[in-house]
Amino acid sequence: MSVLTRCDEVVARCRRAARTFGRGPRAVVAVHDATGEVRAGARIALVGPSGSGKSTLLHLLAGLDEPTGGTVDWPALGERRDLRPGPVAVVFQAPSLLPPLDVVENVALPLVLAGTDEAEADEAARAALERLDLSDLVAKLPEQLSGGQAQRVAVARALVGRPRLLLADEPTGQLDQVTGAAVVDALVETTIDTGCALLVATHDPVVADLLAERWHMVDGRLHAAGALSWSA
Repeated sequence: MSVLTRCDEVVARCRRAARTFGRGPRAVVAVHDATGEVRAGARIALVGPSGSGKSTLLHLLAGLDEPTGGTVDWPALGERRDLRPGPVAVVFQAPSLLPPLDVVENVALPLVLAGTDEAEADEAARAALERLDLSDLVAKLPEQLSGGQAQRVAVARALVGRPRLLLADEPTGQLDQVTGAAVVDALVETTIDTGCALLVATHDPVVADLLAERWHMVDGRLHAAGALSWSA
């Protein structure tokens, strides 16, 4: 059963947000005046070609970077310093699992680093893996996993803290189309179960079709063809 959330809650918002790298004649504007909202229950595909600014916008919404113009805030979640670990989680293109740790230890790591008791963190990690049908992998090392398995473990790691917002940056970029679709299916199904909002940056139309709404990035500008938010 899905967790009930207030669909009017804004979990992330940008207002004319911009990000410029460098200064003077060598400055590169990666994002221009982006305005939009991600509400509780959102299922958004952020689409556009490589180099269009998708990753930069996602990093701004995740609080991993700061805008050089405009604002980014998280009305339902708190201040930027409060976002991780907890309310906001990120899945990157590469799984980035730690080689010396087995699967359950990798998934539990964010909780352990946040000060959670190790036994409690282990229990939460096993529950996250079970939600993604990965219980049979708990004792395996990252080198023993396929690309799709490793990425799904990375999804479990992102979800272990039960975030309110999950941002995925080209999570299928290193996977074949079938495996990538399975990873995104797992993202969608699990975030529905937990009530978490989801935004996936992708250039793959097959992945985008699995989500309810599209935001378009073109040359660093955000275009969303009308309303910039959707709520379940």
